[in-house]
Amino acid sequence: MGDVLAGIHTTWEFEGDSVLVRFERGIRTPKLLQTLRERRIPHKALSSVTLSPGKRGTVVLHAVPRPGADPLMDAAAGQLKESCDPYRLVVPAGRETLAEYYADELRAVLTRTAGSADPGTDEPEPAERYLVTAPEAPLLFKAYDGKASFDGSRVTFRWFWTGASSAKWKAGDQSFHVAELRGVEWRSPEVFDGHLRLLRRGDGEADAPDPERPGQADHDPAAVVFGLGYGPVHESLP
Repeated sequence: MGDVLAGIHTTWEFEGDSVLVRFERGIRTPKLLQTLRERRIPHKALSSVTLSPGKRGTVVLHAVPRPGADPLMDAAAGQLKESCDPYRLVVPAGRETLAEYYADELRAVLTRTAGSADPGTDEPEPAERYLVTAPEAPLLFKAYDGKASFDGSRVTFRWFWTGASSAKWKAGDQSFHVAELRGVEWRSPEVFDGHLRLLRRGDGEADAPDPERPGQADHDPAAVVFGLGYGPVHESLP
């Protein structure tokens, strides 16, 4: 391979062991894709590739990441709109033959790539570690009740007096080293109760909430709450 397939807002460059995805900075490009700019997706990070009809005379080349291969997609947990999916390449229907060729080439590569699928099942084998690079720090955004920032090793929440609950004011500004955390919960600002919650070690099992921990994000000092105009996807998800 080593060729380039240009689509709408996105270009895929096919390399020997990966696909380099570049996103345009144009006004019509979804803001999340503009923020990501480009991503290198190793073949080992993919489980499958599909080609299907799109809208208004287009076809869609869609690569599906393996579970546990991409921290961004793990955090998104299926909440992204199709237009914001960084694994979709929308091309004009006139290039369908070319898109089909690259889809077949990628499928052949994935067939040869160990670990892409669990033999005898339709389920992709989870990656043992992240294979796609996460967005680089420093990162920050404004939530409804505070400002969240990440410097690469520590997450800090600084509360706004206009939005933070009395429980958060009582707890004070918060700072968490990544070594203290076992996970993160992101609920899109485009749905009800959007928030970013840090899951701390010792707060209970990974699949069971701590009964002593506040259930609502607006009362949890380890969470910031989104709202209209606050915590947009392109800022809070990275």
